[in-house]
Amino acid sequence: MKLNSIRLTALLFATVLLGALTAHAVDKLTFVVVHGATAGGWEWKKAGGFLTADGHTVYRATLTGLGERMHLNSPDIDLQTHINDVVNLILFEDLHDVVLTGHSYGGMVITGVMDRVPDRIKHVVFLDAAVPDDGMAVRDMFGGQSPQGPNFADGFMLVPWVKPGDKPPHSVKHSIKTFNQPVSYKNPAALALPVTYVAFVPKYESGEERAKTDKSWQRAVARGWTIRTFPGHHVAHQEDPRGVATLIEQSVNDVNKPIATSAAK
Repeated sequence: MKLNSIRLTALLFATVLLGALTAHAVDKLTFVVVHGATAGGWEWKKAGGFLTADGHTVYRATLTGLGERMHLNSPDIDLQTHINDVVNLILFEDLHDVVLTGHSYGGMVITGVMDRVPDRIKHVVFLDAAVPDDGMAVRDMFGGQSPQGPNFADGFMLVPWVKPGDKPPHSVKHSIKTFNQPVSYKNPAALALPVTYVAFVPKYESGEERAKTDKSWQRAVARGWTIRTFPGHHVAHQEDPRGVATLIEQSVNDVNKPIATSAAK
């Protein structure tokens, strides 16, 4: 009887352990992270490292002309070039159930990716990112004018904070064409994807104040997306990479809220 009891206990333990391991395995995700303007995949090395340490697969995309691909830089690079970068990464790596994450300008890029390959995407996270309507360009978020001023010249947004002789990684000048080309966001399957919008809110600002002026936040609310906030500046992923990595992981279970038909149009 004692031997049977030991065997039963061992069997129950093995069953529970197997169940736990199986559940743990299901939680392992595939992340594709898209950086913001002038940056590169390097900017997400620490946050991506935490995601990898948690057992996930992480692809840190670097858009054409930026980061380690700066040798390809050209004023002819447009938004569609960058959308193609990420779409082709997903297709050629044969990725499915992707958690597509974009920061800042990366929101424009992932919007186009959503429209192109919604069947490959599990969840989308906009991290302090641009949320455009269909047919909108970055310039439309700033009065409809093409970027102008001393930091814009020869078809590029310049990076004056990078000094000659600075060692990589660092920001790289960014083609203005990417800011002037509109994005497509009308694929019904893309519109139905679950999405989380995260606002990085510094200590001197409240979420309530931000919600009143942040047009991207307002569009996210109108679409029924989940809204989250995270304490920090626009580059919170560099200030607190562990915290941002955890936030992204938690966001995957967010679901969209139902919206009225009139609001969806």
